Amino acid sequence: MVKQAKAERTIADFGAQWERFPDNSGFYGSGELFADIVEPLLPAAEVQGLQVAEIGSGTGRIVEMLLGAGARHITAIEPSSAIAALRQRFADRTDRVACHQIAGDRIDQLRPFDLILSIGVLHHIPEPEPVVRAAFTALRPGGRLLIWLYGREGNGLYLAVFGPLRRLTTRLPDGVLDLLVRILDLPLVLYIALCRHLLLPLPLRDYILNVIGRMAPDKRRLIIFDQLNPAHAKYYTQAEARQLVTDAGFIDVQLHHRHRYSWTVIGTKPNG
Repeated sequence: MVKQAKAERTIADFGAQWERFPDNSGFYGSGELFADIVEPLLPAAEVQGLQVAEIGSGTGRIVEMLLGAGARHITAIEPSSAIAALRQRFADRTDRVACHQIAGDRIDQLRPFDLILSIGVLHHIPEPEPVVRAAFTALRPGGRLLIWLYGREGNGLYLAVFGPLRRLTTRLPDGVLDLLVRILDLPLVLYIALCRHLLLPLPLRDYILNVIGRMAPDKRRLIIFDQLNPAHAKYYTQAEARQLVTDAGFIDVQLHHRHRYSWTVIGTKPNG
């Protein structure tokens, strides 16, 4: 019951969050960032012509990236109230995008797919295993699942500071949290400058320089908000990330320690 309540609250949190931050412009929604997320495990060019599904589409950022990469058709799954904005965004492209307001563990009702992605979603689900099993069922034989998860390795200092802070921020009204985010953005701007100008192995330097430091100010604040808002967030070890996929039956599982702070994982459904 506790996990179910937390899952429902997390869905509601994201619905409100995507209504507050609907814009996906700039580097935040670019094909370049898509390649940064999925490669080297999945070359972006391999999306061309595929029947794809995304679990947790929000307002459609990754869906737009998939369209840009040439996916033949995309099934966008979003359980929250953000589904309204998602449907509106793709209202003139229903030949290539279908939007469904269902939970990820029901994706097996919409099969089959060549590729399923879930970017930055499963670590917010208290019990993600049913979602991964449903994705396994929904794929055609030889199809692939790619997920992106917060990593525990490389985030020690971050978790020491923001782990305790999240106990407060997950309870704050969005307007108050938005004000706190603007305050926290100031030292982040300073840290970005330090990473750019000091040739030192500062924590998360690669991520700061190649991802968040390239975001527009509003997208940078969205990322901070996204870290502090959801009711549930798990930081996966390498072993946990691998097990989440292998336990569902996937083979040829590969992991990439993206910018040394997160895990991109890909697995294949056996042909047999």
